Amino acid sequence: MSVSTFAGDGDELLSAEDEADVKMAFLDTLTGFQLRQVSNAMMSDFAASMSDTGLRPVHVSILSIVDENPGIRQGEIGRALGVARANMAPLMAELEGMNLLRRIPDAADRRAVSIDLTSPGKAALKNCKARITALERRSLQQLTKAEQETLLRLLKKI
Repeated sequence: MSVSTFAGDGDELLSAEDEADVKMAFLDTLTGFQLRQVSNAMMSDFAASMSDTGLRPVHVSILSIVDENPGIRQGEIGRALGVARANMAPLMAELEGMNLLRRIPDAADRRAVSIDLTSPGKAALKNCKARITALERRSLQQLTKAEQETLLRLLKKI
């Protein structure tokens, strides 16, 4: 895979060929820098792959959590993803507006709301999972299956 990278937020996408003559000995030793480079390349590929869905990574993450935890509460989703409470309500409203999830008031506690996927939400998530699986396969094709498993295991330790 030819990796495209960003030097930072909002910078122009550069191909590996554009950077061939740039010395980066120190940066090449930094785990954080390498993680950022890979993240930028994968996010760019994600955006291209998902452009017609209107969904961002955080949307797919929310849908995935709700799918695996029907009836989960909004606050639990936010804590699991590290999304600030103030940011969860607009995200949930976006997904509800797209008819991908529904908020169901708790009969016992009127302040509490549980979240479930709608039928279109389940279909959208299935589509997204297939696209993301293909994207991951392309992005990691230079690694053996064992190397991919090791990489994932090591990243979870950080």
